[in-house]
Amino acid sequence: MEPREADVRAMRRALALAHEAAGAGEVPVGAVVVGPEGQIIGQGRNLRENTADPTAHAEVVAMREAASAIGSWNLDGCTLAVTLEPCLMCAGTLLQARISRVVFGAWDDKAGAAGSMYDVVRDRRLPHRAEVVGGVLEEETRAVLAEFFEERR
Repeated sequence: MEPREADVRAMRRALALAHEAAGAGEVPVGAVVVGPEGQIIGQGRNLRENTADPTAHAEVVAMREAASAIGSWNLDGCTLAVTLEPCLMCAGTLLQARISRVVFGAWDDKAGAAGSMYDVVRDRRLPHRAEVVGGVLEEETRAVLAEFFEERR
C-alpha cells in the first residue's frame, strides 16, 4: 500500500519527535496520531528512561494524548504514524484504541508486530484490524536509529 501525502507529513513530525527523544537519551522513536479530519491530535516520543515507565513507548504516549484531546479512548478513523514498526504492546494498544491505520518508517525484524516478526494488527482472529503502510521515509527513520545505537557502542 502506498503512503498518502498526509502520511509523509505525519512521519516528518514523528521523525522530529524521534530526534527529540535521542537528545534526551531515549531510543529515538516518535509517533503522532492524526484525526479523521487530518489534524494531529496526539504526539509522543519514547519516555521510558526519563519516566521509568515501561509502557512509555512513543505510540502509547501519542495515543494517550489523542484520547485525552477528544475525550474518548476510541480512536476509530485515526491514523497512527510512528518511526519504527510497533512492538507487540503497542500493536495491542492500537487495536484496543480502534486505530484505523498504522503508518511506520523502519521495519523492526527483532520485535515488530505489524508485519515483520508478527502481524498482530491484521490478524483475522481479532475483532479489530488496522490498515498497515510500512516503509514510509524508511531510510530517514532507520538512519536516526542507527546513529543513536552507533554512538552507544
